Amino acid sequence: MPVTNLATVCPFALDQGGAALLVLDQRLLPREEHWLALDNVEAVANAIETLAVRGAPAIGCVAALGLAVAARGFASDPSRWRVEFAAAHRRLAGTRPTAVNLFVALDQLADAVSACEARADASTLQAAVLDAATRHAREDLAACHAIGRFGAELLPDRGAILTHCNAGALATAGYGTALGVIRSAIASGKQLRVIADETRPVLQGARLTAWELQRDGIDVTVIADNMAGALMARGEIAAAIVGADRIARNGDVANKIGTYTVAVLCKHHGIPFYVAAPWTTIDRNIASGAQIPIEERDADEIRLHGGQPMTPVGVAVRNPAFDITPAALVTAIITDLGVLAPSQIADFAQPPSLRSSHSAPPR
Repeated sequence: MPVTNLATVCPFALDQGGAALLVLDQRLLPREEHWLALDNVEAVANAIETLAVRGAPAIGCVAALGLAVAARGFASDPSRWRVEFAAAHRRLAGTRPTAVNLFVALDQLADAVSACEARADASTLQAAVLDAATRHAREDLAACHAIGRFGAELLPDRGAILTHCNAGALATAGYGTALGVIRSAIASGKQLRVIADETRPVLQGARLTAWELQRDGIDVTVIADNMAGALMARGEIAAAIVGADRIARNGDVANKIGTYTVAVLCKHHGIPFYVAAPWTTIDRNIASGAQIPIEERDADEIRLHGGQPMTPVGVAVRNPAFDITPAALVTAIITDLGVLAPSQIADFAQPPSLRSSHSAPPR
């Protein structure tokens, strides 16, 4: 029986009065569903930096909406308001260096402010920022549904699909990129199940992907990251699909650490390896993956497990949050504008007619 009612969660929402941004604290999942109320720039920045919210599209949405909420408290003098906005923009832009969606979203807000007349009052500036932020979030959700429609056709009619990290509703404005493709395929009648890499060191696959797929009634099994190759060798995985935090002009992909390993394994076993991401994740200013900044996170994410030390005192730890998958290992990149070969990314554009056609999710 196809799953047709996929009530996916959205990891953020404005409260009724617009005075705070509510964010589902993903650090506590699956044990507890707790919503944070964020009403200032530092609180929003902290939520992004500490992974209360994560996933490139969701980071962009939360940064934009969080800045719009915080701007309510900026100075009433228009010139001073603009100074405070610029400082807030810089603070949020410094939270996560790899996810390009963050910079796209913040720059859309900056463009909205720049478009206002020099004599515009603070309330006009605030309204322009809020409109740009909410529009960005709406477009991200619409992009996820479009990605799902395009990608569903690529997946087999039955079998197990491997995922890495969480590229689902929790990582976006809802529905998801990689998981959106799986959701759309299942909704169309395909008999698929999901194998979720646990995704060390903070276990986004085990905690988050499994949590949201279980909520949707989608068959999901969690494996340790080092088990994927063995399952591929046994013929138990039909395809792999992941999200992305940034895609370079040559089609190289930055995604959660361990993605490169999955891609290499897929290449060896002749298994399709798909990347699903909205156009906002493509950075045409970056020529190749070698130019993508890779965030090095706190070593305690590896040193500690459940608050308990796991490594001997004094032993060095490396903790890069992302790796680069070369374009040659990517079967196709699924975007909201269609399915692209990695070699087509260099010619990628944003056709306005296509963007406007995705202004609402499919019925």
